[in-house]
Amino acid sequence: MIMDYQLIWVLLIAVAVFAYVTLDGFDLGIGILFPFIKDPAKRGKMMNTVAPVWDGNETWLVLGGGGLYAAFPLAYSLLMTAFYIPVFTMLLALVFRGVAFEFRFKSKNHQKHWDFAFSAGSIIAAAMQGAMLGGFIEGIAVENAKFVGGPFDWLSPFSVFCASAVVVGYALLGTGWLIMKMEGDFQGNLRKLAKPAVLWMAVNLGVVSLMTSYINPAYAARWFEVPNLFFLAPIPIVTTGLLYWLWQAVSHREKTVFGITLAIFLLCFVGFGITLYPNIVPPMIDFRTAAAPENSLAFMLVGAAILIPIILAYTAYAYWVFRGKTGDEGYH
Repeated sequence: MIMDYQLIWVLLIAVAVFAYVTLDGFDLGIGILFPFIKDPAKRGKMMNTVAPVWDGNETWLVLGGGGLYAAFPLAYSLLMTAFYIPVFTMLLALVFRGVAFEFRFKSKNHQKHWDFAFSAGSIIAAAMQGAMLGGFIEGIAVENAKFVGGPFDWLSPFSVFCASAVVVGYALLGTGWLIMKMEGDFQGNLRKLAKPAVLWMAVNLGVVSLMTSYINPAYAARWFEVPNLFFLAPIPIVTTGLLYWLWQAVSHREKTVFGITLAIFLLCFVGFGITLYPNIVPPMIDFRTAAAPENSLAFMLVGAAILIPIILAYTAYAYWVFRGKTGDEGYH
């Protein structure tokens, strides 16, 4: 049987990126919610809900970035050059956030400062991810396999809307996670925060979707030309239905809120893939052009086949062990 190693690696990297977005997304969302929760004790409980798993969540970022570097070196070099500033800013924000996570519980005299660092790091990291997404969709200026654009090409009105969508999306993931983990009045306060977040995310998704169709005629053709229109129409229709269901669920559901938000992220991710396929560096370079040699891809796939099940196993185990509600002193 002939295996399409290039396509397999595209799918593996896509899975790693989506796993990172969903898993690290909700703990970034907890930091994004900090400005709306003033009580230090409640902030501590919020952080306790992700304390056992947040380090492992970022494994997927390393896997996705490392996989891109190894399997598609041309794409990696172009994207890292084009997005050097937001990538560096995101990583710096994640470092500050990680330090704040550890130091907040140990430095009581400076707890407010570490709370600010944790929240700012979460917001900035999420915003940079959204801005890079917007810049990626708009396209990278490439000539002769070299980046020829400017250092701030990624910054545009469209990328700002994408950044806003990612920030509020992560906040909703964080809210859904906390609603599952909290009880009583605190859970009620989280439900009140979720209501405007759902509206804001719906507006952002609508604006980003419409703007995407105007950025590149090929994107509009992919979605609106017949027969694609009939095949792809269920994605925005189902997404709209899920947004309405989410609006209803935040008032009285627990686990459903997180699950619906994940489903919305998945549909947006699928739509993103459909829009750009087969380009890995829009608008010109497809994944086959950017791929490493076949023998290298085959060799690396052996390692991935061993590593990824291990990561999935310990991730699933960690979430299973810490699956209950979070009290003042930890899980129960």
